[in-house]
Amino acid sequence: MTPLLRHPHVGDAPAIVELLAQLGYPGAEAFIERRLRELDEHPDALLRVAEADGVVLGVISLHFLPQLALPRDFCRIAYLCVAEGARGLGIGARLEAWAEAQARLRDCDRIELHSGVRRVDAHRFYARIGYAESPKYLVKSLA
Repeated sequence: MTPLLRHPHVGDAPAIVELLAQLGYPGAEAFIERRLRELDEHPDALLRVAEADGVVLGVISLHFLPQLALPRDFCRIAYLCVAEGARGLGIGARLEAWAEAQARLRDCDRIELHSGVRRVDAHRFYARIGYAESPKYLVKSLA
C-alpha cells in the first residue's frame, strides 16, 4: 500500500480527531475544524494526511521555529500518528520523510519531536529512522 500524502481539508476532521485520540489527545472534535483552518493559514506550520482508498490513515503536523543562537531554523514534528490498524506499513516513515524534505526546503538544521516516555513502540520507530534521544524535556502547564 502506497498512501497518498495530501493537504488535509475540513472533511478530514473526524479522522484526524480519531488519530489524535489514539495518540492520547481525546476531545479535539470541539475545536479541530478551527485549528485546521488556523494552521492552514499559519506561515510556519504544515499539515499532511496519508490516505489510502479514501481512508485517512495518518497525520503529521510540522512547525518551523527560528533560533536565536544558531543561523538556521529547526523543524518540530508536533504530531505524527498512524492509525492503529495501519501501523508497520511504512506510513509513518513516509510522513516523516515528507517532513524531512520540507525541513530541508526551509533550510532547517534539524528536526525535533517530543515523545512521551510511555510510547515505547514510537521510540523504536524513531530510532530506526535516525533520531537520537535528547533527554530532559520540561513542561509547565498553563491550564
